[in-house]
Amino acid sequence: MVVHVDAVTICGTDLHILKGDVPTVEPGRILGHEAVGTVVEVGVGVRTLAAGDRVLVSCITSCGRCSYCRQGRYGQCLGGGGWILGHLIDGTQAQYVRVPFAETSTHRLTDQITDEEALMVADTLPTAYEVGVLAGRVGPGQSVVVVGAGPIGLAAVLTARLFSPAVLAVVDLAESRLAAARGAGATHTIDARSDVVAQVKALTDGLGADVAIEAVGIAPTFETCVEMVRPGGHVANVGVHGKPATLHLERDWIRDLTITTGLVDTRTTPTLLRMVERGQLDVAQLVTHRFDLEAFDEAYEVFADAGHSGALKVVLTAGTGQVP
Repeated sequence: MVVHVDAVTICGTDLHILKGDVPTVEPGRILGHEAVGTVVEVGVGVRTLAAGDRVLVSCITSCGRCSYCRQGRYGQCLGGGGWILGHLIDGTQAQYVRVPFAETSTHRLTDQITDEEALMVADTLPTAYEVGVLAGRVGPGQSVVVVGAGPIGLAAVLTARLFSPAVLAVVDLAESRLAAARGAGATHTIDARSDVVAQVKALTDGLGADVAIEAVGIAPTFETCVEMVRPGGHVANVGVHGKPATLHLERDWIRDLTITTGLVDTRTTPTLLRMVERGQLDVAQLVTHRFDLEAFDEAYEVFADAGHSGALKVVLTAGTGQVP
């Protein structure tokens, strides 16, 4: 199926690719794995979609038939899917995108959800929810610490709130992002330059967090997450790592920890779309900058320099100028 791209965004993973952290991406690849668009052409095997349909293009492509897809683990698809857009095949940061396995890799959209809102459900929201909140087994009354207040970290705050944790703390270097975390519902914010582990323990009766969600993707933040959780705690790693991290088993073998990693499956995308449509999840706050689809160079510069620009998610749309 061919989709005309109406709105697209840039992911932190795209920056990791440009840094060389994902060597499986070949030079010349068109990046991007999130888009909202209009169907312009379908293949002979597509029966439930037609030209003119408005769709969300998911970051994960699913054959729908292999053993992993039948378990709902679409990120591990063995039939030619998984994370392929902007990775193994050309992606969504273009005027048109070819979407394989269209019926199981896109979602038809209703008029109750805007392009920008839907775009946040292409990758950001399900990644934070599935790999962070659900994998971390966040529950009522728990203490949860999210390390990194970028788009994924903020989406983790939004979706962790669905489970009513007693403490929902966020760690970051930038005050603007900590302010955004408070706006998203964080109960506490912590400057990453402080003694983070000591502050977390002070919030949790000296025991440490029940769940730490790593949403940065560098060794120090992962290692801090392991250190800050209590015995029996859970570290849910969401960040994309380009370099090794040290796991101190000489210290932690006795602590009964659970560490999970993963690629999003997007099995929760239909549920999240419904929640956004009904106003149960406010994702509009994640979008800070808007550009015309022709302004990719500028959009990448702003997104990559988030410390100065304050960028969270940037959205590029067809036929609109930049909005300050």
